[in-house]
Amino acid sequence: MKQSYLSRILQLTWGLFLGALGSSFTLNAKIGFTPWGVFHVGLSKVTNLSIGSIAIMAGTSSGLIAFILGEKLGIGTVLDMIISGIFLDIIIKIVPTATSFAWGMPMLLTGLIIDALGTYFYMKPGLGAGPRDSLMVAFTRRTGLPIGVCRGVIEILVVTIGWRLGGMVGVGTIVAAFTIGFWIQMIFKLFNFDATKINHELINQTYNAIFKKVVKINN
Repeated sequence: MKQSYLSRILQLTWGLFLGALGSSFTLNAKIGFTPWGVFHVGLSKVTNLSIGSIAIMAGTSSGLIAFILGEKLGIGTVLDMIISGIFLDIIIKIVPTATSFAWGMPMLLTGLIIDALGTYFYMKPGLGAGPRDSLMVAFTRRTGLPIGVCRGVIEILVVTIGWRLGGMVGVGTIVAAFTIGFWIQMIFKLFNFDATKINHELINQTYNAIFKKVVKINN
């Protein structure tokens, strides 16, 4: 049975909320930046641009590469870049901050698992994936390797570049880089989800479909 757009958008939003929650846990674990965080800091040091500006540029570049490789950029792509940040700003103030490594490591692992769950929920509706996840799927399609391996390679490459540029690497950074692909692979397997088989809608397709429904109801 085909899901309604309301149901799909709610599922997308729930996934983005979980992603922000997971990110809050990894950040407040205080045992090292995430791989992309290291990359953003390193590039910021080299270019003297703000970390926020670098994050936007990195996300845009990742999305562009994924688009060139054949991935569709939908409403989910846009919402991932906007809503995720809003959710993160709110949730990170609520999630407790670790005061020791013994507390930080479980928080980090919990955050990675929650983030993997969020990735599944927001990608499943087929309304477009975030720039970095689109890149992950694009590499998976092109190489035929397991999605967890492709994600792991991307994370390790990113953290290596960031570290060489002067980004700070902690124990949590290494754990995240080498295990985030594993958690995504396990979550996708648990739900029997193949991200490469999802035919995402373009933004204009989603807009036209919703607009036509609204016009039909008003008439």
